[in-house]
Amino acid sequence: MHHRHVLPLAALLLCGSALGTTVSSASASPASSADTPQRPLRILLTNDDGYDAPGIRMLYDRLTAARHDVTIVAPLTNQSGAGTRISSAPTIGVRHPGPKVWAVDGSPSDAVDFGLSAVFTRQAPDLVVSGTNFGPNLAALATHSGTVGAAVTAVENGVPAVAVSTGGLEPPVPERILNAMRPTNDFAVRLVARLSDRAHGGPLLPRGVGLDVDHPVLGPDGSGTARGADLTTQDPHPVVKADYTDNGDGTWKVRVGVVDAPARPGTDVASVEAGRVSVSPITPGWNTTTADRRRTAGLLTGLRP
Repeated sequence: MHHRHVLPLAALLLCGSALGTTVSSASASPASSADTPQRPLRILLTNDDGYDAPGIRMLYDRLTAARHDVTIVAPLTNQSGAGTRISSAPTIGVRHPGPKVWAVDGSPSDAVDFGLSAVFTRQAPDLVVSGTNFGPNLAALATHSGTVGAAVTAVENGVPAVAVSTGGLEPPVPERILNAMRPTNDFAVRLVARLSDRAHGGPLLPRGVGLDVDHPVLGPDGSGTARGADLTTQDPHPVVKADYTDNGDGTWKVRVGVVDAPARPGTDVASVEAGRVSVSPITPGWNTTTADRRRTAGLLTGLRP
């Protein structure tokens, strides 16, 4: 395999956590006619960076400016890389710092479960939006992502969901990613309006399917607009790999990184590397293709317990 680089996973997943208390969210951009749907939606907004992270605050402002009824139900602390983990403790801490904000001391999936069970008690939200995440959720990163995990949890519960992330597999520059969140959110709001307008009062997405949206970082300061949007699949090649070194005292030093490879055509990585928005369908069931099932059937032919 050709390795272009090995990028520390912590840099991709955790670099936004230190910014949450130092960078205030941008004011909401004026809503255009393309942003405002015919039917404003009730939206549960979550993430994995924490309820007060810049990305979720920016997206809250933009969705609200587009006349949606938005409630934040998100983790109390940074939970990047939590995947679809669900807590098994008999109790969970929850704070309610504002009338439209709930902070759950657990994983992104815990936050979504709490929101659907305890906040949206009378009627499920029309849509769960998870993000905007600080950094990419491409290829193997999507598999382990708390941002995507939150969306998957919503889809498991029968609620349409969209996960939104900003960044590519290049070494992250925090200021550029923050600036890129603005065009990311513009695209996300337009996507939500499109889903709403085309649903004609019905479900926003097919049952059992969510969307994983990744926006590239473009331009000298990161605020450039993407060159278009593609329907993609998850690239199988960039993988998450851990290396362990024995410290000799019963502990091991761990270095986790993303081992990259040339992007396959039609995948999320190829799209973002071309400066385009990647939109990949996601499902909770890790669904396989018909060809996968046929190959597996051939392996099992004649096998007896």
